[in-house]
Amino acid sequence: MGDKPKAPTESWKPGTEVVALYNFKGNSKEDLPFSKREVLVIVKSTRDPMWYLAKRSNGTEGMIPANYVQKRGEVKLHAMPWFHGRLKREEAEQLLHSREEGLFLVRESNNFPGDYTLCVCANNKVEHYHIVIRNNKLTIDEDEHFDNLIQLVEPHYLIQLGEPHYLIQLGEPHYLIQLDEPHYLIQLVEHYEKDADGLCTELRQPLKKKGNFEFAVDKQAFVDQGWVIKFKDIKLGEAIGKGEFAGVMKATYNGQNVAVKTLKDGSKDAQEFLAEASVMTALKHKNLVELLGVVLGETIYIVTEYMSRGSLVDYLRSRGRAVITSSDQICFSSDTCNGMAFLEKKKLVHRDLAARNVLIADDNTAKVSDFGLARYVDSNHEGGKFPIKWTSPEALRESKFTNKSDMWSFGVLLWEIYSFGRVPYPRIPLSDVVAHVERGYRMEAPDGCPKEIYDIMLEAWNLDQTKRPDFATVSVKLENLRASTPASAPVQSNV
Repeated sequence: MGDKPKAPTESWKPGTEVVALYNFKGNSKEDLPFSKREVLVIVKSTRDPMWYLAKRSNGTEGMIPANYVQKRGEVKLHAMPWFHGRLKREEAEQLLHSREEGLFLVRESNNFPGDYTLCVCANNKVEHYHIVIRNNKLTIDEDEHFDNLIQLVEPHYLIQLGEPHYLIQLGEPHYLIQLDEPHYLIQLVEHYEKDADGLCTELRQPLKKKGNFEFAVDKQAFVDQGWVIKFKDIKLGEAIGKGEFAGVMKATYNGQNVAVKTLKDGSKDAQEFLAEASVMTALKHKNLVELLGVVLGETIYIVTEYMSRGSLVDYLRSRGRAVITSSDQICFSSDTCNGMAFLEKKKLVHRDLAARNVLIADDNTAKVSDFGLARYVDSNHEGGKFPIKWTSPEALRESKFTNKSDMWSFGVLLWEIYSFGRVPYPRIPLSDVVAHVERGYRMEAPDGCPKEIYDIMLEAWNLDQTKRPDFATVSVKLENLRASTPASAPVQSNV
C-alpha cells in the first residue's frame, strides 16, 4: 500500500465528494469496497470519526474508513508570468538588462518555430538554452552552454520533478527530460528554481511579463483529484451544439444523460479547453452547470450534467409571451444572479455572460455555463474574443475583466430575458455600439419590464464600474422580487 493512511484533519458533511487514496476490500458486510481514485459521496458521519457511511456512483452504500480517502479537490491553473511569447534574442537581453544573477524568462524560439528558449542571467551576461519539444518530451540540445550541462548532469540519471522523470543520454551529447507536455515548461522552471543542475545558475527570479500572461493546466491533477472518467463508461449520442472550443454531444454516463464536449489533445486550444474544466472543478452550486469529469487521451472529453431545455436565449425565443410568465422571467434572472454571486465569492470572472451561455434544466432552473473564458480575478489572463454587445466598455478598451464587468453583462442578460431573447442594441450597427454607450446611450426598458428590473439594468450599465452593484446585493433584490411575484403571473404589456 505504500505510505500509512493518515487520519483526516476535518469532518465531512453529507454530500461531500471524496477520492479514494487506496484500494479498500472491506472487512465486513457493512463495509463498502472501492478502488483507488474512485469518487465516493459521503452520506452521513458516525460516532466514530474514522468511519463514514458513503455511496458509490452506482448507488450502493456502506461504511468507509476516513483515512483511505480525501476530499475531492480543485484542479488549479498554473501561472506562467515568466513566459514572454515571441521575442528576439536581442529583445530578451534588453529586458534582462539588469543582469541580476538568476533573473530569467522563457520565450518562443525565433530560429526554431515551435520550440522555446530559456534565457537566464549569470556572470553579468545572458545565457540562452534551447528547449525542444518532441513527441511530448522536452530536450535541451547541444550548444555552447550545453557543455556544462553535460558535465554536471551526466551522473544524475534520475531527477525529481514531482513523479520520477528520467534523464537519458541519446548517443550524441543530447539529453532528454521526460515531462508532461504542455505542463512541461512549469515543471522545467520549478526544477531549475530549486537546483541549477547543470545550468549556469539556478533560476532565482522570473522577469514577469508586463500586462497579461499565460496559464497552463497539469493533466495529472485531474487524475489525482478524481476527475478522470474512463471512456468506456460513456456512450456518445447526437450532436447538440457547439461550445467555445469544441463540439457538444449528448451522451450517457452511469445511466444518466450528460453533455460531452470534445477536442483533439493536439489542438492549439487544448490548454484552454482543459482550463475550462479546471475552473469547473471549483464550482459546486445549484445555478452553475456541474462538471462530472474529464476523459484524457488523444481526444479530450469534458463531461457535464445535461440541460434538457437548452440555452436560455433559445428557450425565450421559442416560447415567447404565450408560454413564459413574469414568474419565469424573475426566476431566470434570480437563478443566474445567484450563480454569478457564487463565482464572485470564489473570485472568479466569467467574461462571457449572456443568455446563450445560461442553460435551462428540466425543472426550469437556470444555470450559468460555458466557463471557457472564466478566470480568477487576479489571473491577468490573455486571449479570447469578446462579444461587443455584452462586454463592458472598460473591458473592451483595456482587456481588464472583473466581477464588475460581469455585472455589466448581467444587465444586458436581464434585457434579453425581458425582451424574450431579442438581440441587444437593435437598429444600432455593431461598430457603433461602444461609441453610443460611452456617449451615454442606454437601451430602453423592454415592453412589460418591471421598473425594479430596469433600475438594476441601469445600475449595471454605469460607466464607472465602482458604482455598479455586486452580485450578492442584486441577488437579494431579485430574491425579494421573486417571492412577491405570483407563480403564474402573465407578462403585462405597456402597449
